[in-house]
Amino acid sequence: MVIVAVVLLLLGPDKLPEVAHKLGSSWRALKRLQERVESEVREAIPDLPSTGDIARIARSPVNLLNSLADRVDAKEEAENAKTAESEAPTSPVGEPVIEPPVVAPPTPRPDSSMLPPDPSMN
Repeated sequence: MVIVAVVLLLLGPDKLPEVAHKLGSSWRALKRLQERVESEVREAIPDLPSTGDIARIARSPVNLLNSLADRVDAKEEAENAKTAESEAPTSPVGEPVIEPPVVAPPTPRPDSSMLPPDPSMN
């Protein structure tokens, strides 16, 4: 209300309609320019997300990263499942053979003779 009162006092009631008309036409021209640029960009990059999606991404980039990671994980799981099905050995009956899990051998502990001498012991 204060801003409207100050504008009315500065411009006066006779110039106010002119200024409002100019502001309105400028706003419409700006909106048309925005729509034209957006349509040209969408023609050049058809896979671009919608403007609302881009705004949501800008507000929460972590959610975007999480959803992209979930997509990648899902693709990898599907590919691994396909590979496992095609490579799974079968028994003479035609059923898949279940192999025991591979266990890594324990790592040897370093021998005291293999360790360098402790300089604090001198």
